[in-house]
Amino acid sequence: MKATIAFLSVVTALTAYYVYVPLPSTVSEPWKLMLLDAALRIAQDVSNIAHWMGLGHYQTFLNLAANFLEELGPESTETVKVEDTAFDGVQVRVFEAGKNTNDAELKRGVIYIHGGGWALGSARIRSYDYICKKIADVLNAVVVSVEYRLVPEVYFPEQIHDVLQVAKHFLLLEVLAKYSVDPHRVAISGDSAGGNLAAAVSQQLAQDRSVTTRLKLQALIYPALQALDFNTPSYQQNMDIPILYRSVMARFWLEYLKGDTSFVKPLLVNNHTSFDLHEAAAVRAILNWTSLLPPSFKKGYKPVIQTLGDPRVIQEVPALLDVRAAPLIADNEVLQLLPKTYILTCEHDVLRDDGIMYAKRLEEAGIEVTHDHYEDGFHGCMIFGTWPTYFSVGIRTMNNYINWLSQNL
Repeated sequence: MKATIAFLSVVTALTAYYVYVPLPSTVSEPWKLMLLDAALRIAQDVSNIAHWMGLGHYQTFLNLAANFLEELGPESTETVKVEDTAFDGVQVRVFEAGKNTNDAELKRGVIYIHGGGWALGSARIRSYDYICKKIADVLNAVVVSVEYRLVPEVYFPEQIHDVLQVAKHFLLLEVLAKYSVDPHRVAISGDSAGGNLAAAVSQQLAQDRSVTTRLKLQALIYPALQALDFNTPSYQQNMDIPILYRSVMARFWLEYLKGDTSFVKPLLVNNHTSFDLHEAAAVRAILNWTSLLPPSFKKGYKPVIQTLGDPRVIQEVPALLDVRAAPLIADNEVLQLLPKTYILTCEHDVLRDDGIMYAKRLEEAGIEVTHDHYEDGFHGCMIFGTWPTYFSVGIRTMNNYINWLSQNL
């Protein structure tokens, strides 16, 4: 009897630890989110144990486990042909809508970049396969989903190079003609870390005079756009909200930029961008959320700016100040070259303010921006609009995003 009671006590404690997380009442389907978060945290803990045992890098282990359960082959449907191939040496999955009823009508094109902290995810997993098939079908489009290399195989800026190679290849007139894509109707899009890569590559393409085909749109889904301020109002408000905790995001950034993960703590208190670090302070001046955020998103939070910081962080991880890593800090002259933009943000997301600030900077640069905000949304919700999760906000964000593409591309 005592053994049974002890066992049940342990099970109850573990269940409470992994499942129960205090959540705002406004978040979409909180108990379902708790269960999803519990599964993700268990997978992370198991991967960390495997890493500690020397079985492999924790992110590789976590990605292998996820892909084992979720990876799909290139399964075509009646309306969308799916093919795995390579563009300029980079693996892609191409989703090609069925033949037009009018042979003279050209299709639209979308370059899609999946999320996952630059270390997780795949163009081949169920959720992204579903989203890209739906985009291709609804828009009568060709969607190129990029299977860029991940941490720890490669680090910044190799992920950007992979996406840029794919984009430049797809934008070649002969390649667009092969897929019957209208060169005047091509967009780039991505979610989370994929939104970061989409924004960075969009800026690169806008400045590259060798690229004659220009993007018509960029569509960024809760993008990560800077690693200079981990105390914006959304970072402060949502630091402990699933599925992307503030400390986890800081670790993703350091892993991506090949920095020592012991720097997580300095990042969380903004010691890497203190007043005494002149280069960092100059960049932080661009990233002044007190002027970039509307009052409704500031919510009484105060800026966290240290007088004295830790110079080792920027010295050892200089990419923190690289505009390719942090598209939000690009010069106005670059922003003015960018295409019409869609930005989706979620209230219960540490990255909320990254997207809102980018929308503001783009508008100030004269770019037409649609900002779509979801009060009940959480980070990653759009990929949870399919089986087996079915969050209502996931379905709404996906449908509204595709509807915007349909109306504007």
